[in-house]
Amino acid sequence: MFAAPKKRGTVRRLPLLTVAAATAVLLAAGPAAAHVEVEADNARALAENVTLTFAAESESATAGITRLRVVLPEGIAPADVVYGEGPEGWTFTAGGDGYTVGGPALKAGEDVEYSVVVRQLPDTKELAFKTLQSYSDGRIDRWIELGGSGDGHGHGHGNEAPVLGLKAAAPDAQPVSPSPTAPPASSAPAQETPSSSPAARAEEKDDDGGLSAGAWTAIGVAALLVAGAAVLLVRRRSGAGQ
Repeated sequence: MFAAPKKRGTVRRLPLLTVAAATAVLLAAGPAAAHVEVEADNARALAENVTLTFAAESESATAGITRLRVVLPEGIAPADVVYGEGPEGWTFTAGGDGYTVGGPALKAGEDVEYSVVVRQLPDTKELAFKTLQSYSDGRIDRWIELGGSGDGHGHGHGNEAPVLGLKAAAPDAQPVSPSPTAPPASSAPAQETPSSSPAARAEEKDDDGGLSAGAWTAIGVAALLVAGAAVLLVRRRSGAGQ
């Protein structure tokens, strides 16, 4: 006799459970969605010649992506990165703190996938690649937030930088020498030594005569003074004799 009320209570709770489950799914899917992702063929600390593949989703239905500007994480220098593959007509340019890949605008809504090869990954647990994504209409999406902390205005904004997790380094892995950023010292122009400078060569020419030019000038002045004094003395004696 009392089974019916219990059944009605269960029926009332079913819509509430369904709504709660749908809300949880939406909350989990929203902030977790990554707009720029990165993966590697050998995501391990100190791994060498690693290919990183980036996938950037288009966030515009009216303009095409034209450029991706990437700030490299600490431990990877721009000189250690070379271009792999990318959209047709796009090129790679290294900068002071990272690199840029870009070219003709893609179709509106079309995603971008490209790859680079890194000389060696640093000895760390994860790498964040802050990315600025530009469009043909001037729009720029900034995927630069770290650790889900946002930019000081809250959490879960969905602007996180792509992050690559790394496994521990292999037991025999060793850091390679840094890539050269300037010509080696041996190839630099030889520094001018004092003996080969123009001033030194002039002094050497003066030394060939035994005395410097200054010394010869002083001798000439002294000779003129002596000659003048002699003439004056002769004139005085001639006047006294008259």
